[in-house]
Amino acid sequence: MSRKPEMQIQNAPGDVISAVKFSPQGNKFLLVASWDSCVRLYDVVTNSLRHKFYHSSPVLDCAFLDAMKTVSGGLDNIVKMYDLNTHAENVLGSHNAGVKCVESCKMLNAILTGSWDKSVKLWDLREKECVGTYEQSNGKVYSMSCIDEKLVVATSERKVLIWDLRNMVNYLERRESSLKYQTRSVRCFPNKEGYVMSSIEGRVAVEYFDPNPEVQKKKFAFKCHRAKEGDIELIYPVNAISFHSVYNTFATGGSDGYVNIWDGFNKKRLCQFHLYDSSISSLCFSDDGSTLAIACSYMDEAETPPDPYPKPTLYVRYVNEQETRPK
Repeated sequence: MSRKPEMQIQNAPGDVISAVKFSPQGNKFLLVASWDSCVRLYDVVTNSLRHKFYHSSPVLDCAFLDAMKTVSGGLDNIVKMYDLNTHAENVLGSHNAGVKCVESCKMLNAILTGSWDKSVKLWDLREKECVGTYEQSNGKVYSMSCIDEKLVVATSERKVLIWDLRNMVNYLERRESSLKYQTRSVRCFPNKEGYVMSSIEGRVAVEYFDPNPEVQKKKFAFKCHRAKEGDIELIYPVNAISFHSVYNTFATGGSDGYVNIWDGFNKKRLCQFHLYDSSISSLCFSDDGSTLAIACSYMDEAETPPDPYPKPTLYVRYVNEQETRPK
């Protein structure tokens, strides 16, 4: 019997889903952070809720350190580690404002957190302590991504800071976003050549690390997640980006309720999935690229909320090669 290409996950969170993350080396377990102050672990294979644990305020991001340990942060300013085996919780420490981003750093076997207090912190989880605090040039951290030694931090005021995790005395480069409006997401290419970022204006930019002018000529930005109603163009925020680790293609999710797959090197859209229940708030490809987690949440974009108010929903889509491989 062939399995369906997509499955709705049961017992979804009761409020906005802020982050979805697959466990490393597999597509069985999915970690989900929500504005209902809870972090949940789902078994995707059996479509069941396995664990949940709480913060005292909405949770804005989460990550796996390894297959059995997770880290999360949110509006309580706390960075919390949870052991899925023993169910032990440890408060690692805190920021001075909300923790917006949590990233696993495989190279250092550590966790990075980015905050609205305008700093990034590095946490050594063997010692269970913060081993470095790095100011982000007067900008609140809105999104960040790391790949090996490279860390890219997108801040308020449309700034992008590029760091080398081997030497955090100062950032390598400070760039102005090539997008005109507020950044929503930034993700590094798996091949380490650059990064992709999105904004509230329905645009995505593909950027390269190499400062060589010939390489910089390849960078570009494009319009997406837009729709025409008569003579009016509707523009939707691009809330989420996730890379396919094998093909270096990437998915974007917008407040139009659509997920698109893009080939950034050849500047083309590979496919678009069906219309989802509400805005796409988070996306995550599994490590092997076979599965895409899709979180749908109404994000208060409209002046008048729809009636009935859309409930958050969570999907897992089994993607095929035709949808993700460059043509």
